[in-house]
Amino acid sequence: MKNIFDIRTDMDFVAACLETFRFQYDNIEIYRKFVDYLKISPENVDEVAKIPFLPIEMFKNHQILDKNVSIDLYFQSSGTTQMNLSKHFIADTDLYENSIYRSFEQFIGKPEDFIFLGLLPSYLEKQNSSLIYMVDFLMKKSDKPENGYFLYNHEDLFQLLQELKDKKVILFGVSFALLDFLDFCSSNSQTLKPSNSLTVIETGGMKGRKEEMTKDELLKILQEGFKTDKIYSEYSMTELLSQAYSLGENLYQCPNWMRVLVRNVEDPFSYEKEGRTGAINIIDLANIHSCSFIATQDLGKIMGDKFQVLGRIDHSDIRGCSLLVS
Repeated sequence: MKNIFDIRTDMDFVAACLETFRFQYDNIEIYRKFVDYLKISPENVDEVAKIPFLPIEMFKNHQILDKNVSIDLYFQSSGTTQMNLSKHFIADTDLYENSIYRSFEQFIGKPEDFIFLGLLPSYLEKQNSSLIYMVDFLMKKSDKPENGYFLYNHEDLFQLLQELKDKKVILFGVSFALLDFLDFCSSNSQTLKPSNSLTVIETGGMKGRKEEMTKDELLKILQEGFKTDKIYSEYSMTELLSQAYSLGENLYQCPNWMRVLVRNVEDPFSYEKEGRTGAINIIDLANIHSCSFIATQDLGKIMGDKFQVLGRIDHSDIRGCSLLVS
């Protein structure tokens, strides 16, 4: 297999996709069953648009794993204990960490140059979070004594941000926790001072804790509260080993080994043109030992070489794989 981090051109990417598809058809049982169920012959898959995308719900009911590897660890999606949660089994932590580092470096900078703070209470309180693993890894690479997590100790976070206002700081925060922090500042008449060295990266998610709002509304509130022109965003999920980043305009960019396609909501085998809303399909070539071709339940659209996330599909069903999901 070609090293995914050597991909430079669209031709490289297409070749790597087709090679990965054939490898995963041969070695990942659930994916092979899914492709066979759709009556798709691997020999006829000669372009990316013909590759079948596995519904993301399959990670809730099946172990999606290369038959030739052993498991290093697994990540589990957030949710209540009563929910059927997705599990992503990881066979190569070095590959995941390489993906984290290179994505961050490509869009933001070298992790070694930043102090990392995490306002991720709902994830810290659960085990096996891929987001916590990512931030832990970035903190380890940074190796700054000020690195650390915050649960609900908003006063401590406020004071530290004031102390670090002249240093390069990344604050990773889940959406509801960032809003809670700004509510604390407002209710205590504490105003954050503008800082050109603070970068806030929201990771999405209200988790039922606050009234849902559009991403643009969220970003505007965060911009005003943190006294900054730009709020960055990170887009990933339990089922992915790569991250896309938005650098302040609610438009996400993928690293070279990751791509987003937008499928028609009614016909999962046809794709929408640029600017038209549909459901997001993700190609993540770092998922070599699970599945690199995932059909999500997020809505979005392609905007040039970037993409936008618009929300979730309501009352969606899983076309073409009902026999496998049960």
